[in-house]
Amino acid sequence: MADTEQKTATEAQPAVEKQTNCLGCNKPLKKVRSYYRNGKFFCTKKCWLKSIKKKDAPEEEGAK
Repeated sequence: MADTEQKTATEAQPAVEKQTNCLGCNKPLKKVRSYYRNGKFFCTKKCWLKSIKKKDAPEEEGAK
């Protein structure tokens, strides 16, 4: 009976999808040139910095 409970608990969890595109520019990621920061993949450090600036911009506008 415990086996069926464990099976249903594991089936309920969604499968984790592999990230295939850069979050900054949406280009396909290449294994040779991938930049990993904060649990996410980017194609270069430049795209990572760009995504940080995008995230901070709405907060700064709200403070004005």
